[in-house]
Amino acid sequence: MTPGVHVDRFDVPDHTALRVEMPAPALRDLVSNYHVMDSERTHHDGREQWLLPSWPALRFVLAPDPITLTIGSRRYDPIPEAALYGTASKAMQMTTHGGVTVGVDLTPLGWARLMNRRADLYRDRIVPLETVLPAAWVARTLQRLRDSDQGSEVKAILDDMLLAIVAPATPDDAAIVAVQRLIADDATRDLSAAATAVGMTPAALRRLATRYFGFPPKTLLIRTRFLRSLVRMMHAGDDAGYGAIAPTYFDASHFLRDADRFLGTTPRRFLRQDHRYLSAVLKATREVRRAARAATERPASSRAGAAAPVQHLSNMG
Repeated sequence: MTPGVHVDRFDVPDHTALRVEMPAPALRDLVSNYHVMDSERTHHDGREQWLLPSWPALRFVLAPDPITLTIGSRRYDPIPEAALYGTASKAMQMTTHGGVTVGVDLTPLGWARLMNRRADLYRDRIVPLETVLPAAWVARTLQRLRDSDQGSEVKAILDDMLLAIVAPATPDDAAIVAVQRLIADDATRDLSAAATAVGMTPAALRRLATRYFGFPPKTLLIRTRFLRSLVRMMHAGDDAGYGAIAPTYFDASHFLRDADRFLGTTPRRFLRQDHRYLSAVLKATREVRRAARAATERPASSRAGAAAPVQHLSNMG
């Protein structure tokens, strides 16, 4: 439902449908996107997929069969129907059997406004969603998603349910946003030094990062640098090389050490595995964000009265 999205750029595997949506404007700083993945069991039973280290997320499993997920030494078999994925520093291996899953990807500010919990207590963990959000809200959200078309109706349901539980702004909101921007900035070489430049002491930065982001500042910056480099290699496909890694890496061995830390293997071995689903999600998310950004940058007069084109996805269950 985002104007200007080219669905053909998603490159979704056969017998699979993927929908990526931007949240309501009031949630844009808290939720980076929603997504719905739907695949046919006859073609995807027992298929292994990979998720990259990421910010926290809510996941709703509408599929009839259980999903298994491994993070480091922890194995969740099955993951809960409604689950919280904490901020992750390790790649996650998932085994699915087809069906529909719905995801809500949170930002650190989203964590601050939706979760009255310390983020570091949930890092690299999955817990039942009702242990961190009201059980009645979780049950209602699951029921509404099950009763929906599990496609175009999902965005409105998630917007409505999340807006109902967003807490008022916290005194830390401005600092959280500032740190988010510093982490995302390619030019940030030392997060503590960059934070000092905007008026935050190293001690205050560490407390803020651990409380809302889940990890100390150095880990957050290293993880972001590594993932940015790895995703560039993924987009390069067969032409992938270490020339895509961030210039802040001293050499390839430096990059390989980070790969072992975050992936548990070398980048080339990781990229040789089946990443069709991960690649489709990355491409779709990039495409939807591009279109959403272009829509906001157009003059208001050109947006007024313009109807958003409907994007249809095949096999949406």
